[in-house]
Amino acid sequence: MSSLAFLVPLALVLGGAALAAFLWSLRSGQYDDLEGAAERILLDEESDQIMDASNSSNARGDDRRSKDAETS
Repeated sequence: MSSLAFLVPLALVLGGAALAAFLWSLRSGQYDDLEGAAERILLDEESDQIMDASNSSNARGDDRRSKDAETS
């Protein structure tokens, strides 16, 4: 019985802390864009950057080859 005198207030304090943390996250905008995070995980930004870099280097290489062909 004496353990209840300790555990009930502890449970109330922990529940209040959890509620306070939830309300803080709600007010700070943590739940504003739920779909954006789900869609961002599907996008592969690194491969897009790699593709852009390889396309630009290929374009530069093609320009160099065409300039070499014009000079010879």
